[in-house]
Amino acid sequence: METGSLPRCLVTAGGRLPLLLEVISDMSERGGNKRGRGSNGLPSGANGEPQNLNALEKSLGVLNKRMEHIASEMERTHIAEYVDLLNRPFSLIWRNLLAGTARGVGIAIGFTFFAATILYLLQLLGALNLPIIGDYIAEIVKIVQIQLEGKGY
Repeated sequence: METGSLPRCLVTAGGRLPLLLEVISDMSERGGNKRGRGSNGLPSGANGEPQNLNALEKSLGVLNKRMEHIASEMERTHIAEYVDLLNRPFSLIWRNLLAGTARGVGIAIGFTFFAATILYLLQLLGALNLPIIGDYIAEIVKIVQIQLEGKGY
C-alpha cells in the first residue's frame, strides 16, 4: 500500500494515523512469517496476512470518508475566510461599523415610512367623521401635530 495512492487527508493527518498507515504498508509488503503469525505477531490467515488486516483497512476507509466529509463541510462553511477575518481585527471592526451604520439608517427610514403611513391612514379615517372612532383619531392626530411643531402637550 503506497501513500501516494491514499487520499490527501489520510496522509497529512496528524497524530497516529501516519504511523498506522506505515504499519499497514509494512504488513502488506512482508505478508506473514512461517510460524503462522503476521508481521505484527497476530495470527495470520491462509495466505499469510493477518486476519484483522481487512478489518483495519475497512475501518481506515470509514475514517477516510468521515475526514473527507469534515473537510468538505469546512470548505462549504468558509471557515478559512472567517478565521482570516478574525486574525485581522481592524478589518472586522470596519465591517461591523459599516454594517451597524447601514442597519441604523435602514431602521430610521423604515420607521419613518411606517409612521407616515399610519398617520396618513388615521387622517383618512378622521375625515370620515365616524361617531366614536373619529373623535379618538382626531385627538391622536392633534397630539402628533403638536409634538411635530415642538409645542408641549
